[in-house]
Amino acid sequence: MSPRSAADAAGLRAGDVIVSLDGREVFAFAELIEIVTDSDGRSLDLTIWRDGATRDLTLTPRRVDLPREEGGFETRWLLGISSGLFFEAATETPGLGAAFGDAVGQVWRIIGSSLSGLGHMITGAISSCNLSGPVGIAQTSGAMAEQGATSFIWFVAVLSTAVGLLNLFPIPVLDGGHLVFFGYEAITGRQPSDKALRVLMALGLSLILTMTVFAVLNDLFLCP
Repeated sequence: MSPRSAADAAGLRAGDVIVSLDGREVFAFAELIEIVTDSDGRSLDLTIWRDGATRDLTLTPRRVDLPREEGGFETRWLLGISSGLFFEAATETPGLGAAFGDAVGQVWRIIGSSLSGLGHMITGAISSCNLSGPVGIAQTSGAMAEQGATSFIWFVAVLSTAVGLLNLFPIPVLDGGHLVFFGYEAITGRQPSDKALRVLMALGLSLILTMTVFAVLNDLFLCP
């Protein structure tokens, strides 16, 4: 179950069996997807089977922008759940070389997805609700920790990669901005003037603070 999703907010748990949704009996996961897609974001009545008894819940699908393999994003209404299996899938422990290659590939995909998402938010192609601040990160961290150590470690790795990428942006006060100053000094043979540094640092700090305030507002009021 995805953290901060409609299913998470409604109190669904791993192992719950969905009996009906929006008054329609559900026998396959594809039927669930069809009902949620047709809902267009309105609240849905859900009946689940848990611990030998049925329970009635109400949940509201949430709009999510999902990256496509070919690039860009697809906007869909989702509950934040996935279908389970009646058997335990086989697993394989990769060797050191394969694990390193997979890790590099995952980092590259996270970087590409982050840059693409930021660009689409700036152009208005996807919702700015995809930007979370400290409150949203803390909530997601707690939800991932509840799902187990593997999920939590994966989230920490993704977060660390995204923060590292942000720190390399050519914005004064960030490491990327300092690299730009060093490059300027290497090319021109002189450092930027103290006045220029103060102005650029103030602009960079203002930009970072503005983004932080906007992200916190997203978490608390605009996109709870």
